[in-house]
Amino acid sequence: MRIYIHIGLDAQACERMQRILDAKRDQLVTKGVLYARSPGASNHTRLFMAVTDPGTVDCLRFNRGFIAPDKQQVLYDDVARGLAAEVARVQPETLILSAHQLGVSLASASELQRLRGLLLPLSDDIRIVAHVDDPARLLTRRYAAQVLEGRSRDLSLELGLHDAPDWWDAALATRPEIDPAAGQFHEVQGACCWLDLARLVREWDAVFGAGATQLHSVDRDTLWSEAGPEVLRQCFDIADSIGKAEAKAPPRDPSAAWLTRCRLFNDTVLRLLGRSDQILPRPLWHKFLGEIKVGGDPIDPGALSALSRRFADDLAALATAHPGLDPAQMAPAAPAPDWTETDPTRGFRATQYLLAFRWRIKQATKEALADKAADLARLNGSTTPARAEETAPPTPAAMDALDAGLSPSAQKVMPPLAKQNFAKLQRSIFAPHNRLGRVNEEELAAAYTPMPPRTLPSGSSGNVIVGCMKNEAPYIVEWVAFHRAIGVDDFLIYTNGCEDGTSEILDRLQEMGVLQHRNNDNWKGNSPQQYALNQALKEPVIKNADWIIHIDVDEFMNVRCGNGTLDDFFERVPDATNVAMTWRLFGHNGVTTLSDDFVIDQFDTCAPKYCPKPHTVWGFKTMFRNIGAYEKISCHRPNKLDAAFEDKVRWVNGSGLDMTSEVKTNGWRNSKKSIGYDLLQLNHYALRSAESFLIKRQRGRALHVDRSIGINYWIRMDWSDFKDITIKRNSPRLRTEYDRLMANPELAKWHRSGLDWHRAKADELHANPEFEDLYQQALGLRLTETERVAYALALDMES
Repeated sequence: MRIYIHIGLDAQACERMQRILDAKRDQLVTKGVLYARSPGASNHTRLFMAVTDPGTVDCLRFNRGFIAPDKQQVLYDDVARGLAAEVARVQPETLILSAHQLGVSLASASELQRLRGLLLPLSDDIRIVAHVDDPARLLTRRYAAQVLEGRSRDLSLELGLHDAPDWWDAALATRPEIDPAAGQFHEVQGACCWLDLARLVREWDAVFGAGATQLHSVDRDTLWSEAGPEVLRQCFDIADSIGKAEAKAPPRDPSAAWLTRCRLFNDTVLRLLGRSDQILPRPLWHKFLGEIKVGGDPIDPGALSALSRRFADDLAALATAHPGLDPAQMAPAAPAPDWTETDPTRGFRATQYLLAFRWRIKQATKEALADKAADLARLNGSTTPARAEETAPPTPAAMDALDAGLSPSAQKVMPPLAKQNFAKLQRSIFAPHNRLGRVNEEELAAAYTPMPPRTLPSGSSGNVIVGCMKNEAPYIVEWVAFHRAIGVDDFLIYTNGCEDGTSEILDRLQEMGVLQHRNNDNWKGNSPQQYALNQALKEPVIKNADWIIHIDVDEFMNVRCGNGTLDDFFERVPDATNVAMTWRLFGHNGVTTLSDDFVIDQFDTCAPKYCPKPHTVWGFKTMFRNIGAYEKISCHRPNKLDAAFEDKVRWVNGSGLDMTSEVKTNGWRNSKKSIGYDLLQLNHYALRSAESFLIKRQRGRALHVDRSIGINYWIRMDWSDFKDITIKRNSPRLRTEYDRLMANPELAKWHRSGLDWHRAKADELHANPEFEDLYQQALGLRLTETERVAYALALDMES
């Protein structure tokens, strides 16, 4: 097996490549290529954090709690195990790893040796791939990233090295002493040594072998076009085509004036933090920088032409030795007047802004100290937290008892990395809680009244759900009845490979004029779902829809305003064209046996509303106006925005708040900034009963289950910590519509038949030792919400 380590260096290009690799992951496996998931979902930051020198703490290790060498060693061991497991499962011919931090932050031979040592048990055939550009262009983009992470020195830091005999060593000498609490990190405050690409090649080749390092130039026009995968195919020696990618506009560089503001502000912040009595969490720091943003032109790389000239001879020699370097792509920008820092505009004074932000910094400091005191008190066995500055460091015995706050179930099953995550979450902004929004989950307000009949304009198919199903017979009628009761006018449902009567139920509902059913058994491509969605765009019911909604049968639209109908929601967001309906994940609620009771009645315990980690909790599905803004429907959202609609689309979240800038062109989950459930949420019943979970895990497989994958899914989805009964206000009108549909004898017969099929399947799986073991393991796993987050973050991503 050959291993390719993609080390950047151009972070923008690297991220684009990672997104393509992530999207093509399953397709690549069929070609013998594994883009690893265990070191990170896309950018393999866990791999990077695992191999840095123990004493060289960077931003990532600091923010994610891997500061201490022993904690980093646990991460190192976990990354090694995860990669070994993935390789053993897939048995690829090629393994691809990618993190731009590997190229821009690893600078010592010992770090490169740690990286090689981690990978040697897998293969000794290791190649290094770096995507590079003219040094001036590389520096302008890297400088912007550093400033937005807290850099306080301007570009004269690098320009002052122009005459240094050895750029690499001179740049390393600019690195400050590491002091995370004071915001001092090598990779943020130091000059970029790796701009000396010839030295970079020598450093990596010295560890991985002569000729191991391959430099490639970046054809940005191709990379961000549909032909982007071709760039990857060439640099990773993938023999066959891997198709096209969704074209994207390259990210815009930040304005030079904003960078000046940020740098000046960073300088004042670092002076404040240097006093040692102030704490500024990095997310709040980033938020401050966003609040001082101004527009304008970016830094012109031509103003750094002296840098291009310094390395011109090296680049010419490298172009001869590295076929992947295209001199045309590496050509420097046209020379411009020498760089001087751009005016921050509008009389900007960093100290004035810092003064305005001081009350927020003081509050953050107070909260951080209180959390620290509580942590220390807990570790030392005290019930009364002392002030953090008066509390002695925890004893070794107390540190050994870090998991004392875990439940018995969690202590028994959680691996060391998950326990570390639990300890970190206690004082983290990612700690889950339910203090978000306006709705009191414990109060059941009066039931919604029946919705008046909807009258559609001539030629309109109204509000239409398009979805895919396979073996969902017991749940279809409830789901259809519920959404008809809140204002869905039609459904377009695709099925493939059904054995339980799903197709017959949908056929009968079509005969009754309730929905439209299409057989999708002859799907083509990589996904039956995507094939169906592509076909749906040709259907009149979709072409003539007012609003298009793509959700699955285990997802219920819970409108939480007015009379609970779609029209009530639309009245509150009259200008919206796209609605990100965020998941609220509902667990099995102690229900073990598959029954014919309503899903919305059986399962009313769920994830906390504030739960930014793991990433699946805040996933969303999209409801969007049919205005022709997007060319494609994908699983979570419409894609391929028509340039003519750039300024016409407006995305809102479940609270009706604008989030357009965050998700206009890509993205499928909410952030801490864009989360909201006040007006609408998508109740996601991914498990239903424990027996339903068994059937779901077996679906599409022979009578065999990968128990690791099975229990991992349960850990991520079985949220039963908080009660949310708001959807039950729909129960009376759901019952009315459900009974009306089930009065049809043929439909009722197929529904009962489908339920019998699922009950028989559950009995069959109980009799299988592998599935019965999974069933018992799942029921015995009881985790709090924080334990569940900690455990999920330690798991490999679901394959």
